[in-house]
Amino acid sequence: MEHPNPRFVSRLTRDTLALILAGGRGSRLYELTDWRAKPALYFGGKFRIIDFPLSNCINSGIRRVGVLTQYKAHSLIRHIQVGWSHFKRELGEYVEVLPASQRNSPNWYQGTADALYQNVDIIRAANPKYVMVLSGDHVYQMDYGNILAYHVESKAKLTVSCIEVPVEEAAGAFGVMTVDDNNRVLRFDEKPANPTPVPGNPNLCLASMGNYIFDTEFLLDLLEKDATKEGSDHDFGKDIIPSIIDSGDVYAFRFRDQRGNQAYWRDVGTLDAFWEANMELVSPTPSLNLYDHQWPIWTYQTQLPPAKFVFDDDGRRGYAVDSMVSGGCIISGGTVRKSLLFSDVRVHSYTLIEESVLLPEVQVHRYAKVKRAIIDRACEIPRGMEIGVDHEQDKARGFRVTKKGITLVTREMLGQRGGARY
Repeated sequence: MEHPNPRFVSRLTRDTLALILAGGRGSRLYELTDWRAKPALYFGGKFRIIDFPLSNCINSGIRRVGVLTQYKAHSLIRHIQVGWSHFKRELGEYVEVLPASQRNSPNWYQGTADALYQNVDIIRAANPKYVMVLSGDHVYQMDYGNILAYHVESKAKLTVSCIEVPVEEAAGAFGVMTVDDNNRVLRFDEKPANPTPVPGNPNLCLASMGNYIFDTEFLLDLLEKDATKEGSDHDFGKDIIPSIIDSGDVYAFRFRDQRGNQAYWRDVGTLDAFWEANMELVSPTPSLNLYDHQWPIWTYQTQLPPAKFVFDDDGRRGYAVDSMVSGGCIISGGTVRKSLLFSDVRVHSYTLIEESVLLPEVQVHRYAKVKRAIIDRACEIPRGMEIGVDHEQDKARGFRVTKKGITLVTREMLGQRGGARY
């Protein structure tokens, strides 16, 4: 629900520093993150995953943002530099990259809490009243002003943003909160085999979104104590949150849409989840509205000409249906159905693309067929090659096939070297 006092919320957002944890690899995405961190992964035709939490910050009025990077961060840092560096520091606004630089430790970031601890001097210099810690690898649209207002009104020292998910989906996958009727957190379990349901509904549980709001001094005290604690993994989910629940100062914020219903949120941490979330976007009324002018997703994209569709002959007609086609694409006598094409993709004559995600600069040559596949950036699909048609043949070629039958193809799998892979 939108808070009835926007002036109150705007004062809170001005007093907030957002820190986005964007150093993870996303190992369950396999070769798709061999050359990029998960937050730098492409999504939705023209965006990268990091654009979603960044856009949520800017749209919410939070204009002081740090992005903490570590694993293969080149493309992520470059994207932030060219797309998110236009803010005026003179007005107290910025998006700043905070790479692991051993500021307060001889180690690289050892965990989510350690990543913040190694930047405590930067937090102190910013002097915020509240620190918002955000995961950099989830896709959703959220007004952070509402959770900030909830944090202050509930007199919490820590507020955890949660989403209701089916119990069987959360088992072994998400951190789960046990709460009382007032949403005060009674217990936190990291990826439990048997999640505790929410009060009144045995089928749903409260899964942590990996987003937290702390009173700043409270956070800094926790980080100092955790840094010297033997046996700690220096992780918010494993160490920090469980250690302070008994104080009674931890509350759960249930993320819902403006009508009070289940809000859109996707953890695209597996190949199947990545493919499914992109495929949802090509439906007539997707759950994620990328066309919402009231809540735009900002990004950087090279200036490109409009998508082009050529040839209208029987047997050689360039068209796309139930699909999203980005700028710079040319569909030249090929057929695209229920697919998502990122920028600068070339689909040549007599080809068929179905239920597939093609990342930037992919070329699909004549007579090729691509079905239920993810094609990584700058791949060239040879003339006549079939992908996703015969999974045994896919595996024999060295392609990766998921349990749900989605085929991943990268340049290395095709024996192609060089070129852009970020």
